[in-house]
Amino acid sequence: MTDLNGKVAVITGAASGIGRAGVETFIAAGARVVAGDLQDEKGAALEAQYGSDRVVYQRCDVTDGAALKALMDRAVEAYGGLDLLWNNAGSGGTPGGVEAFDPDGYDQTMDLLLKSVFAGSHYAVEHMKARGGGSIINTSSISALGAGYAPLTYSVAKKAVAHFSKVAAAELAKYKIRVNAILPGFIATSIFGSSLGLPPAQADQMAEMVAQNAGRMQPIGRIGHGQDIAEMAAFLCSDAAGFITGGEFLVDGGITVGPPHAWDEAAVGPLLEALGITREQADAMAAAQAAQKP
Repeated sequence: MTDLNGKVAVITGAASGIGRAGVETFIAAGARVVAGDLQDEKGAALEAQYGSDRVVYQRCDVTDGAALKALMDRAVEAYGGLDLLWNNAGSGGTPGGVEAFDPDGYDQTMDLLLKSVFAGSHYAVEHMKARGGGSIINTSSISALGAGYAPLTYSVAKKAVAHFSKVAAAELAKYKIRVNAILPGFIATSIFGSSLGLPPAQADQMAEMVAQNAGRMQPIGRIGHGQDIAEMAAFLCSDAAGFITGGEFLVDGGITVGPPHAWDEAAVGPLLEALGITREQADAMAAAQAAQKP
């Protein structure tokens, strides 16, 4: 098991989804956690479940620099220092693309997904320097790798988060602060429902629907869970990953390895699609050709 004993972590977006899985995983690994979120009821329940000696919840709007600074300071006040930061808070952001560009939606999305990563890291650094080093994890996305996974602004922001992690790793190496990005695939969280404007309870229900139905989309045969991402984050924060910085780590069930026909025998490849031939027709043609051979 990953060892985070003696470490103090801040996790944003910590009351649900990937963030909550992170809190649970980090605590199990021995860390103490300051959990930042806007979902006060869920955050309070999290603190009550584990006790304030293991986790404290603090309301934090990550688009507010002062709130982010207060979150980092809380780690020092509550537990004496800050070793680990997971910039995880996010949402699907504005749905508009190039033609439907929404300047306000763009600004809000970038503030949430990208500016908060800059600011959170900025406010964490002085505390990590005081501890002689640290680890920063930033949640990017497979949408950083190509089109079709998420809306345009979200995808661009997540690409920037991945590159930020690399550049920041170079800058902060002299302080023994490591910076890495995790690129999750399709994870069963409420982000799908919230992106559609659903209220929290319905968004949580949609996460269950995604978990049940989306496994066929990925080579590994199941949807991802918050725990899958949290385990990677915990490893990257541990001393076992002490030689790893500036990396981009895919945790995506293999969905980016290639198009469906590369791993799903039932899927039609580009050649058959161009010819207008179904998989069944292609199999029948191959069988007929094989039968004609002496």
